Amino acid sequence: MSTPISLASPQLFYSEGSPYARICRMAVREGGLAGQVREVITTLRDPEAVVLPYSPVGRVPTLALSDGTTLTETTLILGWLDKHGSQPAMLPTDNRGLAAYGRVLGLLDGMAVWNRELRRPESERSPSVIALEITRANRVADALERDVAGGAYAAVDAGFLTLATILGYAERRHTVWKWRENRPALVQWFERASQRAAFQETLPPPSGI
Repeated sequence: MSTPISLASPQLFYSEGSPYARICRMAVREGGLAGQVREVITTLRDPEAVVLPYSPVGRVPTLALSDGTTLTETTLILGWLDKHGSQPAMLPTDNRGLAAYGRVLGLLDGMAVWNRELRRPESERSPSVIALEITRANRVADALERDVAGGAYAAVDAGFLTLATILGYAERRHTVWKWRENRPALVQWFERASQRAAFQETLPPPSGI
């Protein structure tokens, strides 16, 4: 177990390309906590990564707290933000809101697997895994098209930020997915969401995939 490190204020470790960390970074801004949480960039899969003294998991997002404890995983960090004054609260409390968040979080998990496969040498990729994730992504996106057209994902919460992150990720780091085709409601939703300051301030670098 890592030795607890005393901090003056919480530190949110992130990498610029991580969609999971971006959700938390946007939540900090949307919730009015930017002045209370310090953001620290880190490398990943690196024995010298600055996040490792705080978390042996070595993933992002990681939130190192002033009492020496560390939180990893997006949902746990969003819950901490809520308990420490996020306005609005990020995690839904009703079944419909939780279902909406779960749907887009599942889409993001599948997209991460798909993207990871594409980053392997071609001879090491799994065509069956890629095919599965393409099918999953399009199936969920079709459901999201109906959801958004019906008024879902209107409030700024975990579901909203995760959906904005996913579509933004597809625009800059996973462009092989043509999510805009035949989904006008989703396109219109994204065009509005992407104008928010929190979205603009956390844009990831393009990756070419």
